[in-house]
Amino acid sequence: MLWVQHVVWTRLAIVSIVFDLPDVDFVINRLLRNPKDFESALKPFYGDKIASQFADLLTSHLVIAAQLVKEAKAGNTEAVAETEKRWYANADEIAAFLGSINPYWSEEDWRTMLYEHLALTKSEAVYMLTKRYEDSITVYDKIEKQALQMADVMAKGIVKQFLNNCTEQF
Repeated sequence: MLWVQHVVWTRLAIVSIVFDLPDVDFVINRLLRNPKDFESALKPFYGDKIASQFADLLTSHLVIAAQLVKEAKAGNTEAVAETEKRWYANADEIAAFLGSINPYWSEEDWRTMLYEHLALTKSEAVYMLTKRYEDSITVYDKIEKQALQMADVMAKGIVKQFLNNCTEQF
């Protein structure tokens, strides 16, 4: 559910930013709750420090994404290029972090999934900005499917890691 909420609220934030909707601050605040929700879900498995580190990385991911959409909307291509580099660097940090906390999560696999997520999200925003609304819906369907894949990888890794830990104790 958390990965689906991540992409749903990201889409709503893109729409609110692109169309200057009066709910933009509320939508972004709700979107920024997602990392805290992830933190709460990961805490029982990984403890406060690791869960908090993930929340911080995911918050940065979302803040950078919102900044990217705002810069693209303003037509500031230099700022867009720099911010996009930061977005991918953040994805690298997230992939390395996840790969380091669970032996069943591969940094390379997470990087691949996160890069795909960024590319799809960028396409979604570009389609909104260029009034290609049907294309934005088509790409959102891909984003949703991809988010479910990330959720599966995360859940399966947690189950394997902690199921193995439980069976080793017996």
